[in-house]
Amino acid sequence: MTTYRSRLFPIGFRTAATYRRSRLVLIFILLLFSPTAVKAAEWSPLIDRLAADGFDRQRISRLFERPEMTFEPDSMSKKIEALIKKKDRRSIATCPRCREIYRSFLRPEIINEARAYARENRASLDRIASEYCVPGEVVVAIIVVETRLGKNLGDKKAFNILASMALASDLEMIRPYLDRDLITTRTEDFARSRCRQKSNWAYNELKSLIHYADSNGLDPLRIPGSMYGAIGLCQFMPSNTSVYGVDADGDGRIDLFTPPDALFSIGNYLHKNGWICRISKKKRYQAIFAYNHSRLYAETVLAVADRIRGGKAIAMAR
Repeated sequence: MTTYRSRLFPIGFRTAATYRRSRLVLIFILLLFSPTAVKAAEWSPLIDRLAADGFDRQRISRLFERPEMTFEPDSMSKKIEALIKKKDRRSIATCPRCREIYRSFLRPEIINEARAYARENRASLDRIASEYCVPGEVVVAIIVVETRLGKNLGDKKAFNILASMALASDLEMIRPYLDRDLITTRTEDFARSRCRQKSNWAYNELKSLIHYADSNGLDPLRIPGSMYGAIGLCQFMPSNTSVYGVDADGDGRIDLFTPPDALFSIGNYLHKNGWICRISKKKRYQAIFAYNHSRLYAETVLAVADRIRGGKAIAMAR
């Protein structure tokens, strides 16, 4: 006689938890050994979730069936690694080369490029200063640090990155890509919790990316992004496009890959995060810190902005 439990879970699985865990392990094995032959198996949980949230199942399925759509574990594994190290007060922001890398933005050739960029976009920058009280050199400095004035938009596909992070809700999917010494009895529960949280965060960003692509007539799989799915000259996360994005050139689209829209979107972001006219030095720092929660980042942007303006670089904390 078939029991109720056996109808719910295949033979050999006593609980829903063990069934889900084994299913995730199977998906990982398929991803590892045959990435092109198991498209439905690897992405089906994510496709089901998107369909339940109102996206057209056939259209979404076609996106995941495309040959360029592959599972990329590095973003989630690096994020979990960074979070564990930060919890242990070993933040990657304190690595020996990080400060050297940030100081590299103050090189004369980069500042000269930034000044030329500011001259080319003077009309937009003047309007931004008038509407948001954000100086043009600060806006340009952010694009310098984020993408080197658009020269480095990211070598990843934002869709792949966010979909991979959204799929990897269970630590077991990325454990093989983590340093063996990183996950211990002391850190495992934390890593599992953060993995679930970052998976949900990435899922919401993935939905925003699809909406952004649809509103701009773009192919979602052709949008370049950073290691964690930030896009455009200004490196906004997709969810920020609807909150802070500005159609500055009036073409009916918010195109963060064009200077007018990207520059105005940065100005709008800073303004909505506390940048006002006659702003104090502390408030300037806080507004930029809101853009990227890094003290070194905020110091670097202010130093680059000061160089672009023609002054001496602001001393960076040691």
